[in-house]
This record gives sequence, C-alpha cells and structure tokens, in this order.
Amino acid sequence: MIIGDIADGLTRQVERAGGMVSGAFFEPVIRLGVTGLSRAGKTVFITSLVANLMNRARMGGLRAATDGSIRAAYLQPQPDDTLPRFDYETHLAALTGPVPHWPESTRAISELRLSLRVQPTGLIAGMRGARNVHLDIVDYPGEWLLDLGLMEKDYAQWAAETLERIRERPQAREFLRLLDGTDPAAALDEPQAQRLAAAFTQYLVTAREDGFSDCTPGRFLLPGDLAGSPVLTFAPLPPGGGRGSLGREFARRYDAYRREVVKPFFRDHFARLDRQVVLVDALGAIHAGPPAVEDMRRAMGDILGAFKPGRNNFLTQILRGRRVERILFAATKADHLHHTQHAKLTAIMEALLADARARADYAGAKTAAMSIAALRATTEDRVPHQGGELDVVRGVLLDSGKRAAFHPGALPEDPAHLLVPARKGAEAWLDEDYAIMRFAPQPLSLKPGEGPPHIRLDRAAEFLIGDRV
Repeated sequence: MIIGDIADGLTRQVERAGGMVSGAFFEPVIRLGVTGLSRAGKTVFITSLVANLMNRARMGGLRAATDGSIRAAYLQPQPDDTLPRFDYETHLAALTGPVPHWPESTRAISELRLSLRVQPTGLIAGMRGARNVHLDIVDYPGEWLLDLGLMEKDYAQWAAETLERIRERPQAREFLRLLDGTDPAAALDEPQAQRLAAAFTQYLVTAREDGFSDCTPGRFLLPGDLAGSPVLTFAPLPPGGGRGSLGREFARRYDAYRREVVKPFFRDHFARLDRQVVLVDALGAIHAGPPAVEDMRRAMGDILGAFKPGRNNFLTQILRGRRVERILFAATKADHLHHTQHAKLTAIMEALLADARARADYAGAKTAAMSIAALRATTEDRVPHQGGELDVVRGVLLDSGKRAAFHPGALPEDPAHLLVPARKGAEAWLDEDYAIMRFAPQPLSLKPGEGPPHIRLDRAAEFLIGDRV
C-alpha cells in the first residue's frame, strides 16, 4: 500500500510537470473552473462566453478582441477523455433557436476546449508569430466546491454546526421532527437510517430552491450513481453512541464520504485549475430575505477559503504549492435590474467579497466582484408612477409567457443596509420588499460576427483570461 501510494504520487508529479513544460514552451493552456451557487446560470454563462469568444463583435471589454490579437477561435476535442463534454451546441441552440428557452442545467462535471489563435500586437508583433492558446473550461456544481470545508471538520463538528444552522428553518421541519424521536446511541437500524437521510436530503433540496447557498454535502443533491449507497445515507445527529450504534455508523459514513467522494474530486480536478469564476444569484438571495443573504455570505467565505492552501495537510497535499491565479465572484441576472442599479449590485458583491476575504484569512490570488448577465433577456424602459417615472425592465415571463414591465425594488446605496440585518439574524427586510421575476430568453436576430447579447461578459473575460491572450 505504501509503495503504491508513493508510485501514484510520483506519477502525478511527472504528469503535472510534463503539462507545465508543454504549456510553457508550446501551446499554453488556461484551465478555467466555472461553478455557481443555486440557480446562478452556469450553463448559460459557459455557452454565451464560448459563443462570444468565437464571434467577438460584442466583446469590446476584452482588449485582445478589440485590438485584433485574437484572430480566430474554434472548438477542439477536450484533453480529458474520461470527462463528459459540455454540450455546447445543444445549449446554444436552446438559447438562439426560433423558440428560445433556457437549457437544462448541468448536474455533473463536464469540460470543453476552446482554442484561440492569438497574434501579438504592438512592438513585438513582428518578432513573434501567431500561437494557439487553449481555454479548457471545467464546469462543476457549486455544492461540490462547498464540500471542501468538510475536510476540516469531523462528524461531531459538522453535525453540531449543521443542526445549529437549520434549527429555525421551516425547510428542516420534517427532518427535525424525525430527529426528535431518534436516539443516536441506539443500535443501527438501516430503515431508520434511510428515513433520516431521505428527510435531510429533502431539506437540502428545499433549502436550495428557497435561495440558501450552504447546502452540503453536495452529492446529496446530485447523487448520480451514488444514489442509495451507504456513503450518502447519513445525517447530522447529536453526540452519543458507541460501537454498533446509529451515531457511530453515521460518523463512519461521513468519513467515507470525505475520503471517497470529496477528496478525489479536489485531487483530480480542482487542483489543476488556473482561473475560477463563481456565479452567485445575489438577487435571488436578497429576494429570499436576510437569512439567505447571511447564508450566502458564509458560503462565499467557505469558497474563498477553499482556494487558500496551507491551512491543513489535505489542501497542501493536493495543491502542492499551486494556487488559482484569479477568482471572479459574479452576480448573475443583472438584466433583471435597470442599469442605474447595476453599480449597487456590484457594491453588494464587493462588500460580500471583502467580508469573505477577511473571514477566510485569504491572500494570494487576484480576486474581483462584478455584476453580469451572460444572456440579456430584458430591455429597459421608464413608466409613469405616482406622478413621476419609474425605471423598469421588460421581458417575457417564464411561467405565463406574457410580456411585463418589472421593478424589483431599489437596492440600497450602502450594502451594509442589507448585510448588517442579515448578520444580526433579521427574518425580513424592514424598509423594502425586494421582488424577483423569472424571464424567458427573447428571440435573437444576430448579425454576422455577433454573439448573444450580454451585460459585462466581456469584462469578466478580460479579468479571467485577458492577461494570457
């Protein structure tokens, strides 16, 4: 076993070193991780980003597009033969077809390679020829990233923190009812274990739908071929129980989840990323209320902490000195707001990011916050209102198919007006009722060279890959 572990470690080091040499001297590779918290729009982001890099007329904020450095962009087979390919063509057809609709969400890891033919400009233009820069986009669920925090917690700590967090949430009512009649010290009864795990899973599903972010363990929500396995059949319990007890078995299964599910993902995929974008449905959290905003604040701190190796042996081992160079936290669905409120949404994201930095004791990678819409689904207007005018957005409602004008409520100038009540445990906003609507994508008429319309997707691309192209 020891010899096998050593051999495996040496093999990974050789593969990593070979990839670094190849990238440095031949064709550079940028591995961009794309993940998101609940309903943040990962699939739409990746599809629109690729489409707009291939047809760059709307990418004025990406300098390499405006100065002509990017001569061409084209899809190539992905380098990882064992990963599913991101189904770009199907998703693009859903967004740009005669009857556009939102594509199905991706529920597992996938990958896509976009190769950019880049020609240097300026003084060095005549000294260097064109080269290929490969952008490998790795799409994975945000819940998997949040799972990294479990590696630092034993079962007792995770269970205590989880029960404390969900105690007042109505979404957990059924699970807590079952828990009240459970003795952790009683002998393991598998049907009871399954009932508890099912109720806890249903809590996670409902909490995510209601705008909460910290819904771990993530594979409970996206089980795949692990559905029904013991590694997904546990739940948080109060302390108690010796050998053969329900509590002891749940602790054993929790440890197996960390060892067999969480660690391989971070070792095989996360540790290879160069850049990362984390998509956040901040408007959805604000609409859900102060508890959801506070939950999002904690989740952002946990996520940022995931990119800081050195705090424990696990992170140091899998990253081996390598760090993600740039991390973008992007508030999506900016098209649900009039442009006069975009700066306020960005300020809220920046405040959340600053708090996450402090909470994670983080330093190293370059980080940024931004408000974007990967696909613009609305237009802006002003309508008469109480003797004045009101800024609104117009779009087609997803549920009814009717066109409507929408004003979600004015975001505060000072982000503290949201973050402070959330942190103090307020149950509702005192001075504003922030609404939210779900809009369907609108039919598009794209000119040659144009990608889908967006808001600040070009600036996001400039931050994430601009220095490399």
